[in-house]
Amino acid sequence: MNLFQHFQAEVTRQIEALAAEGALPAGLDTSRITVEPPRDTGHGDVTTNAAMVLAKPAGMKPRDIAELLAARLDALPDVTETEVAGPGFINLRLSDDFWHARLADVLAEGTAYGDSGFGKGTGPVNVEYVSANPTGPLHVAHARGAVVGDVLARLLKKAGYDVTTEYYINDAGAQVEILATSAYLRYCQALGEDIGEIPEGMYPGEYLIPVGRAIAEADGAKWREVDEDVWLPHFREFTVARMMVQVKEDLAALGIRQDVFTSEKELVAAGAVDAVYKTLSDRDLIYTGVLEPPKGKPPPEDWEPRPQSLFRATRFGDDVDRPLKKSDGSWTYFANDIANHLDKFRRGFTQMIDIFGADHGGYVKRMKAAVVAVSEGKAELDIKLCQMVHLMKDGEPMRMSKRAGNFVTLRDLIDEVGKDVVRFLMLTRKSDTQMEFDLVKAVEQSRENPVFYVQYAHARCRSVLRSAPDEVPGLDTSAAALADADLGLLADPAELDLMKVMAAWPRTVEQAAEAHEPHRVAIYLNDLASAFHALWNRGNEDASLRFLQANAPEVTRARMALVQATATVIASGLDVLGVTPVEELR
Repeated sequence: MNLFQHFQAEVTRQIEALAAEGALPAGLDTSRITVEPPRDTGHGDVTTNAAMVLAKPAGMKPRDIAELLAARLDALPDVTETEVAGPGFINLRLSDDFWHARLADVLAEGTAYGDSGFGKGTGPVNVEYVSANPTGPLHVAHARGAVVGDVLARLLKKAGYDVTTEYYINDAGAQVEILATSAYLRYCQALGEDIGEIPEGMYPGEYLIPVGRAIAEADGAKWREVDEDVWLPHFREFTVARMMVQVKEDLAALGIRQDVFTSEKELVAAGAVDAVYKTLSDRDLIYTGVLEPPKGKPPPEDWEPRPQSLFRATRFGDDVDRPLKKSDGSWTYFANDIANHLDKFRRGFTQMIDIFGADHGGYVKRMKAAVVAVSEGKAELDIKLCQMVHLMKDGEPMRMSKRAGNFVTLRDLIDEVGKDVVRFLMLTRKSDTQMEFDLVKAVEQSRENPVFYVQYAHARCRSVLRSAPDEVPGLDTSAAALADADLGLLADPAELDLMKVMAAWPRTVEQAAEAHEPHRVAIYLNDLASAFHALWNRGNEDASLRFLQANAPEVTRARMALVQATATVIASGLDVLGVTPVEELR
């Protein structure tokens, strides 16, 4: 259970009881009351702001309400001490038995511990991530967005949400035309022609050589005998298909398989952009106007000093109205993107999350405005920005990949350090902060490497559990035996601290899911590993705290239950991250 929700319900129940007695006014709004861990653990296990929230509507002093409420909370069976602090905070200390019961929950539920119904009934959620132009291999910048999106989807599922993951293929636009032309050059090269240097503006990477070769092997010189308007559509379709095969393979190497792939080109061809235009026109949200150029910076790509069809984005929180159709009658990229989100809404998604690169920061307000407009306020969009990842090796920037042309590929990174390291380290910082990813530090075995630190805790747990029957003959470490252990024997503060961190996992899942912040899981796992290593180190200093006590089998069995629970919660968290827990470190 989420123990803080449990005590929030108790606080509300006691407020209602006080109201029934006449000690508090009836009908007080308790929705703003919080129950959470205190900032300083020395103040207790749980704190609530209830008295301060209720003071004004109740017409009473906060501390007077706090004293009334604290007296009732102090009578709860799980509470051993209450304290009214500061302006009216109520701090609670919980019994050892309460923490032992949470440990038993972990043992009973296994890696399903932390699963929640928090998101059930809130409607389907669409998480779109990566969505790179299919113009080449995925690179390191895509890695961060891919991991953030995938882990967020996994986190939402654990919290009970109905989640669909999606990749929006940007296959309609000038860049795809350039890609097709670049592939055509490689096709000519495959036919034996000297193409010289790849012209500036084309894609120079060697990844297009096999594409050109494949077309040459299939069709011979057929495409050299026709005009560009004949060969271009074929090369565009063939090359995009090949690039998407590679994209999917690279994502699979990172442990990612998305549910839906939506083609921008197919959406446009199916009239989805026309549907957007009609939808907004019917609601009087489009007009013809001329936008002022931006002040103090170069104008954006879609700015023209001529009449354009503009969407009234300012009605929905944007800074300026936005063009949907250029003066030549062609659609803007923004119009196509609205069509993508209207398509999602019509497929039933009222909650949408997009993972964008940092260079899309200026797109946030307009896309949010568009989703509110086309859904008439029935859908909402959250956009998470992923800042740049600076790839380093021994403190120096990593060299570019010749195969890719001008960047380091995602596959290069996976091959260098492994998918689990990539996935974990991409979440050690909040996504909207820049990060350095040092390939050497990523695989070193030290306290400073969070991947190693967490995996080391899990490996230590597994090692102790494997060796226990040899150290304590006859000891049964099966799940059934550990579930029946006398957990009351675990009374040392370090043991209780470890239980308290484990008991925070359900709350972490729900809060991280609600905030759309998967990096909180990596931070939590580091805290859990730290609590476990602290207990391990205590055992090295004090023989009575060692996990294995040959002359005290019941104490050892209780500690094996604690160790098993620790490994279970670490495995549960790593599963959300898409990382495989290791059994031993070599």
